[in-house]
Amino acid sequence: MTGVAAQARAGGSGPERIRAEGEAQGRSPRPALPFLTTPAKTSPDYVRISYASAVALRMKSGRFSREFDFGGINLLLNYDEGCLSDCGYCGLARTRSVDYGDQFIRVEWPLVSTNELVARMADHESELTRLCISMVTHGHAYADTCDITRRIAARVRTPLSILVAPPTLNRERLETFKAIGVDMIGIGLDAVTEELFRNIRTDVPAGGLKWEKYWEVVTDSREVFGPWKVNVHTLVGLGETDQDLIELFTALRDKEIFSYLFCFNPEPDSRMAGHPKSPLVRWRRVQLAKHLIETEGYDLHQFDFDSDGGLVHLRAGRSAVEAVVNQGVAFMTNGCPGEKGEPGCTRPYGSYRPAEPFRDYPFLPSAADLDEIRQQLRLDEVLG
Repeated sequence: MTGVAAQARAGGSGPERIRAEGEAQGRSPRPALPFLTTPAKTSPDYVRISYASAVALRMKSGRFSREFDFGGINLLLNYDEGCLSDCGYCGLARTRSVDYGDQFIRVEWPLVSTNELVARMADHESELTRLCISMVTHGHAYADTCDITRRIAARVRTPLSILVAPPTLNRERLETFKAIGVDMIGIGLDAVTEELFRNIRTDVPAGGLKWEKYWEVVTDSREVFGPWKVNVHTLVGLGETDQDLIELFTALRDKEIFSYLFCFNPEPDSRMAGHPKSPLVRWRRVQLAKHLIETEGYDLHQFDFDSDGGLVHLRAGRSAVEAVVNQGVAFMTNGCPGEKGEPGCTRPYGSYRPAEPFRDYPFLPSAADLDEIRQQLRLDEVLG
């Protein structure tokens, strides 16, 4: 006989046994206490926000190492199950071995009430430049994103983007996003070749994603939202070549789709935790190449590559390239613009740790920053 069965045969255990003993001794039974549960703090009623967003909205204390105006508020859907995808480089991967709680991309993402967040955004609307909701792969993500979008749109006019989870979407749902007030759509392609995508995001222990589905959503989003209202996130350092990246930048530019650069930075305990990040010299040259393609009209034939796909020569006049470098814009964070076209989403520390050199600048680089950037670029090697 098991312990539980023995207790039941003897008159039960816990509250039932106490009640029975009280009755046997002539006392009135004490009412059973209700079973209390803590409601789950999940979306749509709760979301996570970046620590920088929490500071900007006065929900957390803190300051940046360099003072600058920050108005790009980033929201992340939150579920007890987390994200149901399993990307090899991601801190939210389904099979990661550690529960980070409030931590994501190496910094804190506090959990806050959605209604309180919207109220704070309304209070600080004049300081805001761009809002972004990041979806995760989850069965409730689409409905919850619509719910949160409607709450925001009812009180705040700041332009709103959604970084979408393609497995949860179709064209009709994208049309709904636009109808309820979404301004731009982002797609986190990250791995820029089909082979890399399949190795890191499809053929994985759990939650495999489909390359074809991501490009379907890119195409549908471009048709629904129009030119320069869609962006594709590209992650530098997963194993792609410079040629892979530059070919993609050119193809997206020709379709009037932005490419937003991110630099791979290994997440502890992810499957790619031991994978090295891209050297600064390569990262700076990729930043420059993308800016030249997207802003200055450069084409693929103006870039020469070695047999391994590495950028070895830029067919351009030195003075023209140096003028672009001197402007500094090429090395700023890529993100959705504000209402007047100014940088809106600047994501401090999205590609590097606070103690590390800036990978992308959430402000216009200073003269001292530009001196450092020139040393990192080593332009003589590709303009000779």
